[in-house]
Amino acid sequence: QVQLVESGGGLVQAGGSLRLSCAASGIALNPMGWYRQAPGKQRELVATATSGGSINYADSVKGRFTISRDNGKNTVHLEMNSLKPEDTGVYYCNVRVWSSSFWRDYWGQGTQVTVSS
Repeated sequence: QVQLVESGGGLVQAGGSLRLSCAASGIALNPMGWYRQAPGKQRELVATATSGGSINYADSVKGRFTISRDNGKNTVHLEMNSLKPEDTGVYYCNVRVWSSSFWRDYWGQGTQVTVSS
């Protein structure tokens, strides 16, 4: 019954912007974040946000991307500005759940972001 639904991906020119959204059901947002995976590459961290307000960004997106969360709506957003071709990939919403002695990760279906040069 845990479900993460992502939206907002698409095709954009370099320098443009996109806003990704993730709506979670059946799970609390703590912590929550975004990862991405380019073709032929490993999935990598983009940004995370805890319910207490702690924010972390990958070095490659600092100053360009902004993560935000709305605990009342159980959603998280990723505002992406000044997009570059190297930002192209499938972006996944992530929620971590404490399971006795470890964190379990839940993932959305992914949304494609393509940045053209």
